Amino acid sequence: MVKSFLIITICQIFLYASEQIVLVVSNDFNSQKAVLSCFEDNKRVFETIEVNIGKNGLGFGLGTRALLRTNDEPLKQEGDKKAPIGIFTLDSIFGYEEDLKFKMPYLHATKALICVDDSNSNYYNQIIEIKDEKPKSFEYMKRDDGQYELGIVVGHNKEQIKERGSCIFIHVEKAKGEPTAGCTSMSLEDIKKIAAWLDKSKNPILIQVTKSQLGEISKLYPRLELQE
Repeated sequence: MVKSFLIITICQIFLYASEQIVLVVSNDFNSQKAVLSCFEDNKRVFETIEVNIGKNGLGFGLGTRALLRTNDEPLKQEGDKKAPIGIFTLDSIFGYEEDLKFKMPYLHATKALICVDDSNSNYYNQIIEIKDEKPKSFEYMKRDDGQYELGIVVGHNKEQIKERGSCIFIHVEKAKGEPTAGCTSMSLEDIKKIAAWLDKSKNPILIQVTKSQLGEISKLYPRLELQE
C-alpha cells in the first residue's frame, strides 16, 4: 500500500513538472482583478500580468479536479458573472485571422462559429458551427469588437452540467481594467505572448484561485516556484 502511494506521488510530481501552467490569483472571491503568472517545468516565465476576471468575482467551477470548498463559498453558475475557480485544461486558441500558426489547435472565428450557453441545448458549452436551428442562447465567436481577436479556450464544465457555466475563455479586455462576464481578460499584446508560448504537447493548464487557496496549490504542485 505504501509503495503504491509513493509510486502515485512520484508520477504526479513528474506529471506536474512537465506541464505549462498559467496561474491566476485574485485577492479574494469578490475581486475583479487578479495577477497572472506563467510557468514551465515549474519555473516562472515572463513577468507577471495584471488581468481582469468576473464582474462578480470568482466561484468554484468544474475542472480536472475539485479543490477544497466550504459551504459558504460560491459555486460558478450560468450567467452569474463569476470567473471559475479550479484547475482547467487549456484546449485551443481562437482568433479572427484565418491562418495563424500555433503549437495549439487553432479555431478560425468565423461568423458561423458560435459558443452555446443555452443550458438545455445538446450543444451546451460547446463551440460549433451554426446549425439549421440555432440554440436559444449563444454567442458569436466573431464579434463586432476586438475581444475575441485572439483567445484561449478554457476546459471548464466539459461534462456540460446544466447551469454550471459555459463559454469560458482567456481573451482580450473590452477596455483597460474592465471586468468580464466570467472570463479572464488582458491586453492583446499579453494574449499574443501567452498564445505563442503555449504548447499542446506540454499539457497546458489554467489554475485560477484566490490567495487563500495558494497553500492547497503548493501541496498539489510542490515544485512550483510560487515565490518571486
